[in-house]
Amino acid sequence: MTYPSPPRIHALDAVRAIALFLGVVLHASMSFIPGIPIWIVQDSQAAAPFSIAFYVPHIFRMALFFLIAGYFGRLALQRRGLLGFLADRGRRIALPLVTFWLPVFAAIVAALIWGAVKANGGEMPEGESPPLTLETFPLTHLWFLYLLLIFYAVATPISAVMKLVDRQDHVGRLIDRLTAVLARSPLGLIVLATPLAAWFITTPMWMSWFGIPTPDTGFLPNTGALIAYGTAFTAGWAIHRRSELVLKAWKSVWHINLLAALGLTSWLVMEVGMTPNFMPVAAGMDRAPVAIAYALAVWTWGFGLTGAALHVFAKENRVWRYLADASYWVYLLHLPLVMALQVAVSDLELPAMVKFAAILTVTFAVLLASYQLLVRNSWVGGWLNGRRHGPSRKMATAMPADGAT
Repeated sequence: MTYPSPPRIHALDAVRAIALFLGVVLHASMSFIPGIPIWIVQDSQAAAPFSIAFYVPHIFRMALFFLIAGYFGRLALQRRGLLGFLADRGRRIALPLVTFWLPVFAAIVAALIWGAVKANGGEMPEGESPPLTLETFPLTHLWFLYLLLIFYAVATPISAVMKLVDRQDHVGRLIDRLTAVLARSPLGLIVLATPLAAWFITTPMWMSWFGIPTPDTGFLPNTGALIAYGTAFTAGWAIHRRSELVLKAWKSVWHINLLAALGLTSWLVMEVGMTPNFMPVAAGMDRAPVAIAYALAVWTWGFGLTGAALHVFAKENRVWRYLADASYWVYLLHLPLVMALQVAVSDLELPAMVKFAAILTVTFAVLLASYQLLVRNSWVGGWLNGRRHGPSRKMATAMPADGAT
């Protein structure tokens, strides 16, 4: 059984786009971070402020993305039905992962080789690449698609079974009551932050500067990422059941959440420093304040930005609607382009901010232009976004899409 589409919430489109575009900013900043090199190349003008451009978005952007993904996931399941949902997620999540991984990985390798040769005085450095195994397979930045598939694989059968065994939806109504209580009080933040904070506190090798470890290597995601992003996805799935109530609650206290996020983040920056630190946080009670502050920052940023977006994007904005449609394409293809540009400018004697701005400008210009020329009005747009634009589109594609997530 399928249901008619509810009114589109434009703020959530904008939030999803912001989360993806912040990934471009984060990756562009990484070559400018001083201290121990953490990227393909370290720019000659590396400076401490660029650590902030990495550290702050890394706290919340992917948790926010998976929160919205869970919300849109249940929306899509409700609208399309089980088989339609599986077909749609296969076409728009699994197929892009399989299709884009090889060309993206090849382009990343090319940028890596160029960077290594440039750093080695024009010669290829010696050494062998490690063999590809299930544990070392490089998912690259496309790991978010792989993790989405895992979450869909868990959420879909659970939803199907619950629909069969709980026809009166007793469990669903209980979840709704809990969601309402948690949405209206600070207790919701504490409940959502607790699993991640507990993992931070109990994991001996947790490196606080890098927060939630990125599951970009291997087919078995690390436990921290599964907890952080699984909690966010589950929360989004549950929130969709009480969408109006929860979004209204976030909208009413967005400023409080953002102030809390800024305060927590400022304290974390003072505590962990402005340069990368690969040393694990000391075990015991010394670790608890950092762990708790980081986990709370994840959620206060997410709630605060979403609540603010519900004010700013209450009505449809054509520019942001366009950017929301383009954000999936931009994020899929941005990384090798960013890396190549970072290598190209790394030894130029120009101010770091000029080079950073140039990398972002060229990246967005190239990818937005390619989206407009090659994707938006073509079958590729219909494939990735669930609809295509332009005069040639079929009437059947006019239904509002539920997002790439």
